[in-house]
Amino acid sequence: MGIITPVWYFAPQKNEIAEIGWETLGQFYGVLNEGNITGLDDPVKATMLLHLAGEFCDHNTKKRLWDAAEEFIEPIWDRSSGELTLGLRLNERFPRGQWNARIMAGWVCQKGDWSRIFNEPNLNKFSEPTIEGVDFPDFALSEARWTGVEMYLRVDTKNKDLVSTKTTMKMTNLKSLQNWVLISKKSGKKRRLESQNNSLPLEISATDGQVVISQEI
Repeated sequence: MGIITPVWYFAPQKNEIAEIGWETLGQFYGVLNEGNITGLDDPVKATMLLHLAGEFCDHNTKKRLWDAAEEFIEPIWDRSSGELTLGLRLNERFPRGQWNARIMAGWVCQKGDWSRIFNEPNLNKFSEPTIEGVDFPDFALSEARWTGVEMYLRVDTKNKDLVSTKTTMKMTNLKSLQNWVLISKKSGKKRRLESQNNSLPLEISATDGQVVISQEI
């Protein structure tokens, strides 16, 4: 356990040591074999396996682990709040925050992602256009992607009651505030954007689908 416990912290710094720790863990519980995966009925072991698998497993191995874990981690979707949490069969009123956070880190990470955040950081994001003021948790962005010349956005709502409701946010950190437009990829409609307080106010709804914000020359 002395080498397994700090694997997540070793990964970006001493990856060869982290790999040894993960392989030890994965072999012991059958994640890296073709047989049955064990330990998933214990929330502590399940959390550890699902957390680390995101950084160290290929897609097929990770899927095999999650498929095996589903009956034990008790996914719960609260449709009114839009929250997906894992009950882990603990019969507790509130989900375990740390365990949920660690497992979700394993879910969103693809192999090597955690190490790349530290060793190949995207420092350009600090000088590129940014979206601010999202009305979370009622609304969230499933896409916010700057290509170098355009911003691609997609709004999601926490529940179906808000799908047609427009929400506001703003685009900041722009070198120029002139001639920006918002285009709905779904309808093709174009709206000209007017700057305010060194930013571009945006009004979008989930029904708009993917929208593109670009500057007309």
